[in-house]
Amino acid sequence: MRFASVLALAVAATVVSAETNAGRMARGLPPMAPARRATPVEGAKRTTPSGGGGQCNTGSTQCCDSVTNSGYGTSLDDLLSLMKIEVPHNTPCGQNCSPFSGFGGGQGGNCNQQPVCCEDNSYNGLVNVGCSPSTFVP
Repeated sequence: MRFASVLALAVAATVVSAETNAGRMARGLPPMAPARRATPVEGAKRTTPSGGGGQCNTGSTQCCDSVTNSGYGTSLDDLLSLMKIEVPHNTPCGQNCSPFSGFGGGQGGNCNQQPVCCEDNSYNGLVNVGCSPSTFVP
């Protein structure tokens, strides 16, 4: 008998906690406040550049002659070795890059290659490390 009363209490608790706003509103009650779950959006860390609207989280949009992944024995790997730049295998790197404004005037106003966002632009455009496509729409 005791088991049946505990079971009935558990079922009743489950029914109460599974109440929906639709059911509350059908009975004339106001909706429940939204539940707070997980990490707040403002605290979430972006792991890659957004690339939206031609803006980069890590600096200016770059126009590179080519973007190649490191570690495949290409001329990029030779250049990285000569410059003593250590880059993890399969990291996208841009070569011969220049800043790209996208507004027609000034340096880099016209990019015939795909604009990219790069994490490390500290080698004067010869090599930019950690590049990803920018979705710039003029």
